[in-house]
Amino acid sequence: MAFEQKAIQYLREVETWLRDVELFLYSRNEDIDQDVIEKIKLVRKDVQHCLAEESITEPTLIELQRTVRDIDHRIDDNRQVRVYGAVPIGKHQLPPLPYKYNALEPYIREDIMRLHYTKHHQSYVDGLNKAEMKMQEARQHNDYELIKHWEREAAFNGAGHYLHCIFWEVMNPNGGGNPKGDLLAQIEHDFGSYELFQAHFTEAAKKVEGVGWAILVWSPRSWKLEILQAERHQLLTQWDVIPLLVLDVWEHAYYLQYKNDRGKYVDQWWNIVYWPNVEKRFMTAKRVKWQPY
Repeated sequence: MAFEQKAIQYLREVETWLRDVELFLYSRNEDIDQDVIEKIKLVRKDVQHCLAEESITEPTLIELQRTVRDIDHRIDDNRQVRVYGAVPIGKHQLPPLPYKYNALEPYIREDIMRLHYTKHHQSYVDGLNKAEMKMQEARQHNDYELIKHWEREAAFNGAGHYLHCIFWEVMNPNGGGNPKGDLLAQIEHDFGSYELFQAHFTEAAKKVEGVGWAILVWSPRSWKLEILQAERHQLLTQWDVIPLLVLDVWEHAYYLQYKNDRGKYVDQWWNIVYWPNVEKRFMTAKRVKWQPY
């Protein structure tokens, strides 16, 4: 097919897409991004002119493609904000616990779940919010004397908050057993077998120096699963990876029930791992691909 024919076909598809997008935006009850609407109207007018002339140059077509991608990204960004809601500075909140405090008994007792969730996780939320507000003040007043302190606070409390958000979701009273499907296949590929993975993860959790986490991550850079240890929250971690399964081995997560026997706590924890949530995270993470270096 000649360039002109392909270009005209593309223009027709773009014109239809722009019309549908415009109608969709007007059908929403939320506030409409007028800048996007105006841009769509201008582009539609240009496309309709090219279709009437049945002619478009290659540079114009390339510029049109850039504009269409920009509109698509702006719509997607707005859609994500509407669906998920951007967190304002200093306004982080505890996520809802997906089960009752006693739902994970006998593996994790009700009193420790209540303390862990309402006190410890809440302290990370409060610390993150305070750090964000202090850093906002630093920007507003151009006063960065304490920025190192507040950056450390944001890293520590932010990591604690986000990891706990995952932690609550990867446990469930209906958990236990083995993973299935693509997640199991990837585990077998990267670790040799599920049993070898479980042994590796268990020993990594038991041997975290001091307090911290064991974390199964998906690495978009190397396109494989990895097991990491994190001392505290933010130490010994790697950037550019995506947490999939996390285990809190801070003492507050188990000490009231298991005393100093972290190993028993780790062994029993496998009975409440909720693999469907882990697989959901895995399938989402697999969409991310970086060039390997």
